[in-house]
Amino acid sequence: MGACCSKEPYSDGMVDDAIEEKEEEEGDVIVGDYGARMRLCGASEYTSMYTQQGRKGINQDAMTVWEEFTGDKDMFFCGVFDGHGPYGHKVARHVRDTLPSRLSREIKTSQKNSFKSRDADGKGDNSDADNKNKGGRDSADDDDSSSLLLSSWEASFTKSFKEMDEELSLDASIDSFYSGTTAVTIVKEGNNLIVANLGDSRAVLCSKGPKNQLIPIQLTVDLKPNIASEAERIKNSNGRVFALEKEPELFRIWMPDEDCPGLAMARAFGDFCLKDYGLISTPEISYRRVTDKDEFVVLATDGVWEVLTNYEVIRIVASARKRSMAAKLVVKHAARAWRSKFPGSRVDDSAVICLFLRNRTLVARSFSEVTQLSVNHSDLEGYSDVRLAKFETCSEVSRASLNHSEIAALPKRFRSKKREGRSENASTDLNSEKYEFPRARLQKVNSSRKSPRFRKVLSRQNSTRAYKGVETVEV
Repeated sequence: MGACCSKEPYSDGMVDDAIEEKEEEEGDVIVGDYGARMRLCGASEYTSMYTQQGRKGINQDAMTVWEEFTGDKDMFFCGVFDGHGPYGHKVARHVRDTLPSRLSREIKTSQKNSFKSRDADGKGDNSDADNKNKGGRDSADDDDSSSLLLSSWEASFTKSFKEMDEELSLDASIDSFYSGTTAVTIVKEGNNLIVANLGDSRAVLCSKGPKNQLIPIQLTVDLKPNIASEAERIKNSNGRVFALEKEPELFRIWMPDEDCPGLAMARAFGDFCLKDYGLISTPEISYRRVTDKDEFVVLATDGVWEVLTNYEVIRIVASARKRSMAAKLVVKHAARAWRSKFPGSRVDDSAVICLFLRNRTLVARSFSEVTQLSVNHSDLEGYSDVRLAKFETCSEVSRASLNHSEIAALPKRFRSKKREGRSENASTDLNSEKYEFPRARLQKVNSSRKSPRFRKVLSRQNSTRAYKGVETVEV
């Protein structure tokens, strides 16, 4: 939203079981660097991806999945990119097609340098075997090893992102002075998850709690201009951060002497009109070790997160009857939520990638109780005010992002009376252990007997019974 402008025609169809009847195709597979298998759409055994155009013009969202990344059979790369500005779609697609190749080369180079340094220090395979025979290293050594690993990943991501931005600035075929794109990317190497985020797209992990309940864990921070550290950097570079009167909750970056371009994120590729005034292309990088409780990761553009909560998204994915349909379900639910919550505004583009971390059968068992509930988005709306509020309090942000958790001291957010009333009802209902379905739905069922048409049918049935000598009952 905000400065983000808007591949597939928009549809007004309702979200229902019909969505799941047709399974997503695998999509064309392209051979990338080092023999990686690259997809721009479709699904595979461990991934599901889908994008839909909104009502803002051309779809400016882009996405890609690389399996066997860098030639490693157990490595995945996933990336979602949200373009903005007049040529945002070109910027997003160019970054989608170029960044993974740059990153894979940097990772390969880093791996070679790491092997050379280990050989020089005498810490090759024989040394590792000796350590295992001795019972392994102590915890301090393990911490040093993991930090070196993370520092190597950080260096590879940071260098790739920097070179990507420099290439954009020199590419005369793409006008990226007032256009750019966000990027949220993830690399899964075995049980390691490395996330690099640029802008306000988001990555959320679904994990299981002590009672097997779904828990959303936000792996990234929405890098908005009103975050304290981001706002400080922008202001120190003579950039300005403020919100317009007509949208008091949406803070933007502005040039020192002109009220333009009004970018609603603090980091992005492109947008070179603001690169001298605090906008940067350095990603925020975080790391997580996958546990037995972790199920899948959802990467999506803000067209999803503006209207659906973290818990709503993971619940929709968990409810999918077919893994290949998970991303499409999220996009369709988001489109419906846009029309419901913002009927007067234009629906934003949406792009979603679901990366599943476990075997398909194990996931199905874990979510068997969820599947019975949730294909219909109206269930989510009735559920959100009560149960969703509980689960949202369980969501956490990775440690690497905690330095951005503080929001800059800015005017209070404006809320409508309708919204305030709804939140108060939600907090009141949290005290009740048993969930009550929306009253409007119960009234609809009970009041059907009172309708004139239904009473007429009953009177005919009673007349028939009386004619046949059957005792009638007064309704």
